[in-house]
Amino acid sequence: MTEAITRTPIPFEMASAVITGGTSGVGLETACQLAEAGVPRIAIVGRNAERGQAARDSILARKPGVHIVFLQGDCNEADQAIAACEAARAAFGSVDILVNSTVGPYGPTLLHKIPVEQLQDIVLKQMMAPLLTSRIVLPWMSEKGGGAIINIASDAGKLTTPGESVIGAAMAGIIMFSRTMAIEAKRHGIRVNIVTPSIIEGTATYQQVMAAEFSSKLFGKAIKMAQLGVVTPADMAALIVFLASPQAAKITGQAISCNGGISAA
Repeated sequence: MTEAITRTPIPFEMASAVITGGTSGVGLETACQLAEAGVPRIAIVGRNAERGQAARDSILARKPGVHIVFLQGDCNEADQAIAACEAARAAFGSVDILVNSTVGPYGPTLLHKIPVEQLQDIVLKQMMAPLLTSRIVLPWMSEKGGGAIINIASDAGKLTTPGESVIGAAMAGIIMFSRTMAIEAKRHGIRVNIVTPSIIEGTATYQQVMAAEFSSKLFGKAIKMAQLGVVTPADMAALIVFLASPQAAKITGQAISCNGGISAA
């Protein structure tokens, strides 16, 4: 009889977390909820120093005493991703939870209206941060024998959506990258999952999308389909915190939609 493999997940109270895109929206709310759930050391990564300090203050207001470090950088760039991850490891001694919540600056646009010269930039700014940071922290997690990575993509990587041909390609890339990494990393006790929202109320992306004529019509229809309610950053963060927690110790390689019923992707 083959002996079953058993593993002991890292408890939140002993974990250190890194959140890219952690200064606003879903990333910031995730940092707050992780702190409230007992994670004592959290690094948030973002491009804007003023927003980073404000985010740090808001986390401390919700959970006084937590060790919060703001790291300035753009994790879509390899050198900055390396610097941010290494700074977090130097500050905390380990990176046990990685959440990639970066958002590209591009909204839904029909393919024939996208300048050819812009295609590469869209793909790189939508998907490189999860690839780079996951690769950087993976060996550290392997050495420790465990960890959790949660990458945020979108339902555009699962469903054909007009105006999201290039964005959808990048999101599908994040999904397949993460699922394959999950199978490679499971032998080291590392779990990798993906959350795939549609539209998230109360974020800068929501405001950007709803301000443009084409995308506002597109997502206006989607919002009407969200019969369970339009998703908020708090909804997304709750799912991410669960996936990072010991309660999800046997879940890996899953791309989970949180969209209020817009689709059953």
